[in-house]
Amino acid sequence: MNTLIATIEKLQKEGFSVINSVYSEAEITEIIDCITKASADVRSDENAKHVFAIRQLMKKIPELKSLLFTEKFHELLKNVFEEDCFLTKAIYFDKPSESNWFVAYHQDLSISVDRKQDVSNYTNWTFKKGQYGVQPPLDILENIVTVRVHLDKTEKENGALKVIPKSHLKGIYRPETIDWTTETEHVCEVEKGGVMLMKPLTLHASNRTTNHKQRRVLHLEFSTKQLAKPLEWQEYCAL
Repeated sequence: MNTLIATIEKLQKEGFSVINSVYSEAEITEIIDCITKASADVRSDENAKHVFAIRQLMKKIPELKSLLFTEKFHELLKNVFEEDCFLTKAIYFDKPSESNWFVAYHQDLSISVDRKQDVSNYTNWTFKKGQYGVQPPLDILENIVTVRVHLDKTEKENGALKVIPKSHLKGIYRPETIDWTTETEHVCEVEKGGVMLMKPLTLHASNRTTNHKQRRVLHLEFSTKQLAKPLEWQEYCAL
């Protein structure tokens, strides 16, 4: 319990934290098998050789819910939030050894909603891959916690996230204004079956894979706040 409390305290203070051994080897194998079967169906539908991402993951693979939301995972969320939370977004990312990319420093400023509506303080609307995205008020972004479940051991050489500690405390922080004379960079290496917690306003990036090892991650976002009506979370899922 002391380790968990220290993990949550670091998340609040630094904007990120890592806790390993959240899932057993057997649990990770079940999750991977479930996604692998679904990925085969996606490849068939899209005529693709490889699936790099599956968005709206819980809607497309609902059987994942029982595999992911274990007793240990619920205990983690209970300590992260002071009240009942719910899932707002779920994405599966696969950065394979033979074909990969880098991601420049950024904050996650957009949420997925069920419609486009002119609502005060909801700005920068987008429509991508069949869903609406919008930048909500700061208090919504500050309430979200991202939980990244690592299905592979993730190191600096295969795309572990780089973060700028405490950048989540500075509101909207444009990457082009980063002052590297005062900021530091931290690489978040995570064991297979481990979890990385992150505030969406934490500046983060990742390099290309150089060690020819796969990096598969489940990107899950949770919140306790409802949106301004009539907007609803596109991927709302009660726990």
